[in-house]
Amino acid sequence: HRDKLFQHLSLYCPKIPSFPPPSPPTGLLECCARCLIGAPFASLVATGLCFFGVALFCGCGHEALTGTEQLIETYFSKNYQDYEYLIDVIHAFQYVIYGTASFFFLYGALLLAEGFYTTGAVRQIFGDYRTTICGKGLSATFVGITYVLTIIWLLVFACSAVPVYIYFNTWTTCQSIANPTKTTASIGTLCADARMYGVLPWNAFPGKVCGSNLLSICKTSEFQMTFHLFIAAFVGAAATLVSLLTFMIAATYNFAVLKLMGRGTKF
Repeated sequence: HRDKLFQHLSLYCPKIPSFPPPSPPTGLLECCARCLIGAPFASLVATGLCFFGVALFCGCGHEALTGTEQLIETYFSKNYQDYEYLIDVIHAFQYVIYGTASFFFLYGALLLAEGFYTTGAVRQIFGDYRTTICGKGLSATFVGITYVLTIIWLLVFACSAVPVYIYFNTWTTCQSIANPTKTTASIGTLCADARMYGVLPWNAFPGKVCGSNLLSICKTSEFQMTFHLFIAAFVGAAATLVSLLTFMIAATYNFAVLKLMGRGTKF
């Protein structure tokens, strides 16, 4: 009887809403659409790229430093005092790698959470752009920290290219030794000098390896593996740098939206 009453009233009073009221969409497709609309895709891509890049840089860099230590001990110096400082530096870098991996995994998760809560698509779902002074300050803090980290990581990216350059020069020298017809220099004068790159002091003996001895080193699995690990670490550093740039752009955009379109300023 109640349904019939509302039907009769709706004929004479069109402004009365129909009964019962329409139910909200509960289908799987509608729920997935809501989730996709509110997802911060830039932050998701940057987080995945950051985790991948940091894992590649830290894991491969750690093993590459270990391989470099073994190569120096085996072929380039017979006196422990010559490479004692180098080993201390390598161990220090390895401990720094542990801290870097932990920090970036935690900071990437925080940036992803910040992206979920401040992305424009999520705010449109709630229907306004209200925010608090604390929220604006938090977004500004993430922008500043990400900017500083990007500058620091740019230096790390440049430093990670140095061992790749050294190993590439050594590999190129080995190729010249393996193909003597492609070079005019004598095979005995083609050398890889670790002292020239500052890896060993100038009084280290022998400090360099030349000719067929150098070619035999380049053919070892230790050299090949270390060379490829440094390349992988360089690629990981590049991926992390791209992720930080993406994070910085996304965080700057979110802060600009909060600053320009935010209406509430209460705590």
